[in-house]
Amino acid sequence: MSTEELSRVETLMHVVSGRMTVTEAARLMSVSRRHAHRLLTRYLDDGSSGLLSRRRGRPSNRRLDDAIRDQIVALVRTHYHDFGPTLAREYLAERHDLRISREKLRQMMIEAGIWRDRQARRPRPYQPRYRRDCRGELIQIDGSKHWWFEDRGPQCTLLVYIDDATSELMHLQMVESESTFAYMEATRAYIERHGKPVAFYSDKHSVFRNAKASAARGDGMTHFGRALHALNIEIICANSPQAKGRVERANATLQDRLVKAMRLEDISSIKDANTFLDSYRARHNERFARPAFDARDLHRPLAPHDDLRSIMVWREQRTVTAALTLHYNKAMFILEPNDVSLDLARKRVTVCEYPDGRLDIQHEGHVLPYRQFDKMRQVNQPAIVENKHLDAALLLAKQMQAIMPHHRKRNNDAPARRDQPMHMFPEPDPPPKIDRRKLGGSKLKRGPRLSDEALRERGTLSFLQRI
Repeated sequence: MSTEELSRVETLMHVVSGRMTVTEAARLMSVSRRHAHRLLTRYLDDGSSGLLSRRRGRPSNRRLDDAIRDQIVALVRTHYHDFGPTLAREYLAERHDLRISREKLRQMMIEAGIWRDRQARRPRPYQPRYRRDCRGELIQIDGSKHWWFEDRGPQCTLLVYIDDATSELMHLQMVESESTFAYMEATRAYIERHGKPVAFYSDKHSVFRNAKASAARGDGMTHFGRALHALNIEIICANSPQAKGRVERANATLQDRLVKAMRLEDISSIKDANTFLDSYRARHNERFARPAFDARDLHRPLAPHDDLRSIMVWREQRTVTAALTLHYNKAMFILEPNDVSLDLARKRVTVCEYPDGRLDIQHEGHVLPYRQFDKMRQVNQPAIVENKHLDAALLLAKQMQAIMPHHRKRNNDAPARRDQPMHMFPEPDPPPKIDRRKLGGSKLKRGPRLSDEALRERGTLSFLQRI
């Protein structure tokens, strides 16, 4: 029973006991005297259940017809599935002459699963978690793309390494873009200074996580992930930016304080910024770092077999052809014949590209000597560049266009025939069709069949030898 119905039961009990008249009860229940007698009769006949509404559990008399409801839901689902109830109501009245209240349409859209109420659209709460206990247990890493030099220099990326237990900035490095080689160089500098942490905590960037379908056929690791696996360092990817909020908040602080500090020092290049970042990091840690719950440092020293320069590389497998050649990065490489390379035809070798641009070709621990064969491709496929690498790719393209001349085969800008020295004389008549029967009889039939162009070339050569 509702509150109003319970109040009526109490009032009618007073009327039955004689402590209140029907007129006073009607005034207290805000009904007419006739309706108060009607309620009293129901109470005397059926008790408290007689005061329940007769419409309870039955559809409302003002309910829309089911056919009209289905028509409205079908129209909204077909044409206005991403509209809000207010906007959808306006278009239903304007274009379909269907007039319905906004609240009624909202309820119908919620029942049909087209719209979610405010509680369902409320953002997920991200509750804070406790810090890790020890320094070096979890290091959050992230790249922050920003106008760090304001209008004095180009837009670049700051790689930030922050300890989860102490909020201490462990390493800062300014790079052109957030790439695999940039993280390899920064991580190598971090390990050389502090040692190997237990784990890195990052986002789902392609440097850290392979999200392609081809990952299921291999080990699923990226090049940076393989390097960390070789060093026995775990890489953990956060599911949301809020999960690694410590490094995100550090980025916001650095975008305010570091930008102003470099403005005062008149720093406008990546090289000068990396020199300045060490002193700024120490000043920042004095202000914002806090002691860990446990005084132990879980950074581990490098093992004797850990060679960072040989581990932090980009490794890819290639197949050697019968001519001892292989293709990598739009270029052909020819292996120098020796005792090892002569047995590698149709076998797989490893191409190792270092962050400094050096390239090695290895097979079972042997570094193979090679030379590069400069080959111009007929079709230059466009490179696939992520959004975070677009600025660096455009800058590289501008630099290459400034220092490299146009290639005639690629741009079709070869000089005309009349501008060449050998074409000062009138152009000769086209060569006549060659009769193969007059060039050696049956002896020519025994050998390989040559094309007309090859035969003309042989005839031209013999003519030049004669003169």
